[in-house]
Amino acid sequence: MRALFLIDGEHYPPVVLDAVESVERSLGAVRVAAAFLGGTEKVGGGNEYGMPLVRDESPVGAVARALSEYEVEVVVDLSDEPVVGYRERMRIASLALAAGARYLGSDFEFRPPVYHAVSTKPSVAVAGTGKRVGKTAVAGYLARLLDSRGFAPGVVSMGRGGPPEPELVEGHKMEVGGEYLLEALERGAHAASDYYETAALSRVVTVGCRRCGGGLAGEPFVSNVLKGAELANTLETGITVFDGSGAVMPPVEVGRRVVVAGAHQDPEYITGFLGAYRLLVSDLLVLTMSEEPLADGEKVAGILRSARELKPDLRVVPAVFRPRPVGSVEGLRVTYLSTAPPAVLDKLSRYLEERYGCEVVAASGSLSERGKLSRDLDGAPESDAYLTEIKAAAIDVVSRRGAAEGKPVLYCDNDPVGEGLDEALLQLSREAVEEFGGGRV
Repeated sequence: MRALFLIDGEHYPPVVLDAVESVERSLGAVRVAAAFLGGTEKVGGGNEYGMPLVRDESPVGAVARALSEYEVEVVVDLSDEPVVGYRERMRIASLALAAGARYLGSDFEFRPPVYHAVSTKPSVAVAGTGKRVGKTAVAGYLARLLDSRGFAPGVVSMGRGGPPEPELVEGHKMEVGGEYLLEALERGAHAASDYYETAALSRVVTVGCRRCGGGLAGEPFVSNVLKGAELANTLETGITVFDGSGAVMPPVEVGRRVVVAGAHQDPEYITGFLGAYRLLVSDLLVLTMSEEPLADGEKVAGILRSARELKPDLRVVPAVFRPRPVGSVEGLRVTYLSTAPPAVLDKLSRYLEERYGCEVVAASGSLSERGKLSRDLDGAPESDAYLTEIKAAAIDVVSRRGAAEGKPVLYCDNDPVGEGLDEALLQLSREAVEEFGGGRV
């Protein structure tokens, strides 16, 4: 096992060399090089370490440079405070995992997530840096975009509420209405799960999968996504979009990766911790919710700047979400139900009124809080219809309530809007197709 050792000048060289030999014996490793992270207290004038030594202006820079110059399978950290701290070590972990290497210390170990080569078609993955950043909306939008451009997409979607065995939903054959989803709910399906949302709103064939647990680098603890990918291989589709779940990455080897982050998040969750790993293995960052009051211009610019510093060739697109009803709502008085933060509900309601000619008499962002949602609905003015996202309690609370009241339940998607977004998504997809050997689309 080829090993890169991380060392510092706060340890005497003979102590470091004894430790290197001990690690080599215990791991069956072979030293390839060492990254010198800094510190000069106990370092002599020459190279006392007996192996190639990589230096840089910063500890993280030294590791990045060493990983670019040497192919290694494990990064062994023999450094310590004060040369590196918690923040630097998490960045080093991201760099090591992105290089496909384990990162090993005295009391910790990070393993790179395993991406399985099961897809027999060109493929693109969409992953997130957390829940409620709009990852599924971006994946659904990508599927619709590809469908409109002749790519013939299929989607493999995983979620916490997915089925025990991969389930095929033919979105182009669905009746996008409350009765269909209520029937699915009565059959025991989680009808507000991401795969039903994608199938119903994007009108493409979708395979629903489940997962449980998620590692720091985004690997699911348990999932049936590989079975779902095998099912997708049998479909008459030209490209597969793999939709992640929360901060969990689809465990499948793909041609290109999109990572979706929210500008409302703590920036360290995006470019720090192991959010950095997600950016390092991705080709495009879509930074959603890039508008006030969720995030001011300075915060958005800072996140984009940090992302580009981390990975200079990463394509980045700031975006916002705007609601898109499925079907006409013109002339209707609607109760609008969403998972959007309360701070933007008025803005989204005005957009619906101006763009689609309806009147929003009440709006709630409580779809993911069933008790609060019921209270909001109880106190809402009379309306002609419910207009709801297919999320959380949309089916078991809103659709059931609409059926009981004899009131129409209409569904609403969220479209990401950003300068150059369509072009970036299409370019990634073309690259995935071309590298797979499928020619140009």
